[in-house]
Amino acid sequence: MPTPHLSPEEIDRLARKRAGAKLGWYVHLAVYVAVNVLLFALSRYGFGHRNWTPAPALGWGVGTVLHGIAVFVLGSGGGLRDKLVQQERARLQREQDRAPR
Repeated sequence: MPTPHLSPEEIDRLARKRAGAKLGWYVHLAVYVAVNVLLFALSRYGFGHRNWTPAPALGWGVGTVLHGIAVFVLGSGGGLRDKLVQQERARLQREQDRAPR
């Protein structure tokens, strides 16, 4: 779908928003890796004799993947999000056109 004409200010705002979302995911990934390395080290060399780290790594990993999908697939100008936004705009415009003035 073509992007509607945006002013330079709107382009800057949208670019900053998208860059912030991507940066947020990179921070999420870095914290995920650091914490899970620490948990693995504690499991291996500290607490107990069995490896209990796969459960938190898997659970948090699913969240990290879903966050990535939301940022890079659905939120970065991906087709699905743009299509839903266009449908919602059209619906709101129809409602506004039908409303008495």
